[in-house]
Order: sequence, then structure tokens, then C-alpha cells
Amino acid sequence: MWTRQHKQTNTGRLIVPALAVMFLSYFGFHAYHGEFGIYSKYRLEARAIELQARLDTVRAQRLDVERRVHMLHDGSLEKDMLDEQARNALNMSHADELTIMRPSGRRIN
Repeated sequence: MWTRQHKQTNTGRLIVPALAVMFLSYFGFHAYHGEFGIYSKYRLEARAIELQARLDTVRAQRLDVERRVHMLHDGSLEKDMLDEQARNALNMSHADELTIMRPSGRRIN
């Protein structure tokens, strides 16, 4: 009967734990940095806050425009508002008037 004698090595005992560590580190990394990971959740929450602030700004602008349009209706027509809109649309003024140019993006009340 033939027998082989092998020297005991410690590398065989480390293969399974090493594979387990690699497996867990791979999935742990993607659980944090992946498309649906923890870090993505924080980015989405920050983006939601940013978009909510932008939505509030747009709603305020829309309400202002609706209020100004309501002033132009027949029942509540204000002559000053009509005059302002006509001069703005035609880009004209009287000779004795002082014209102050404002940036078009901002509205000063």
C-alpha cells in the first residue's frame, strides 16, 4: 500500500475566509456606493430639497404673474397696470418721463 505524506500548510485554511471577505467587501461596497446604495439615498434627498426650493420659487413667480394678469381683466382693469404693460410691450415713454432700466431676471417690488 502506497501512502503519501503531506506537510500541513496553513494556506488551505485561509481560502474560505479570504473568499468570504472578498464576497462581503464587494457587496458592502456596492451597498454604499451603488445606484441604489446608501450614498445615493443622501444624494437623492439633497436633490429633492433643492428641487422643492426651486418649485417654491416658481410657484411664487406664478402667483405674482396670476395676480398681475387678474389686474388686467375687464372687471378690475387698472389703468396704471394697463399703461405699464403697454409701455413695456411697445418700449416707449413720454418725453418728460424718467425711465429706469432693471435687469429682466429679477423683479423689485
